[in-house]
Amino acid sequence: MNAMAEPEAEFAVLPGFVAVLRRDLLLAWRTRAEIAQPVIFFIMVASLFPLGIGADMKLLARVGAGVVWACGVLATLLSLPRIFAQDHADGTLEQMALSAYPLSAIAGGKLAAHWLTTGLPLSLTAPVIGLQFGMDAPTQGVLVLSLLIGSPILSMIGAIAAALTLGARGQSLLIALLVLPLYVPVVIFGAGAVESFGAGIDHGAHLALLGAGTLAGLVATPFVVAAAIRIALD
Repeated sequence: MNAMAEPEAEFAVLPGFVAVLRRDLLLAWRTRAEIAQPVIFFIMVASLFPLGIGADMKLLARVGAGVVWACGVLATLLSLPRIFAQDHADGTLEQMALSAYPLSAIAGGKLAAHWLTTGLPLSLTAPVIGLQFGMDAPTQGVLVLSLLIGSPILSMIGAIAAALTLGARGQSLLIALLVLPLYVPVVIFGAGAVESFGAGIDHGAHLALLGAGTLAGLVATPFVVAAAIRIALD
């Protein structure tokens, strides 16, 4: 029986991932206003900085990458509780854990859906913010690239924190306390890539480190999240 169960579990990984991804994307489409909140927050908060700093374009260009990344982190924080909270509250998450699909595949599908509805829109919106900070087109391209490579790390770290705090009172505050220190290196490398490009310095090392973090997270995070969910459901 065990010899038969293991292959079945392996074959169920991709169907489980796809099924959860499609489900969460469909739910996100039905609640488009809620999904738009992080993007609107991102644009509004980032747009306040040029108004407060003034019209010094050199100063704006120097701080622009850091501001965009910091605002992206804050916008991501808004969306983290919804990764698992609603499914946990109505019992859907427990039913998923009891299904034939591996819990790691389910966690992977929810992670992918979160990035597609949060990280990707924030990354594609970044050029609008970059214009306000006087960034030229090549610099905006590096900014978007750094966000595309690095924002999955934000989703993966956030998903681990969201799973660990399932059912806890003040979950949003707990998530922020857990993830903000871990987000610091991501912001440093992401903003550093843009600043290095603007200064004419090789920015590839920053992007490579972000890419390495994303690849490592893609391998390990679904299993860590699955373990955290099992602890929360026990």
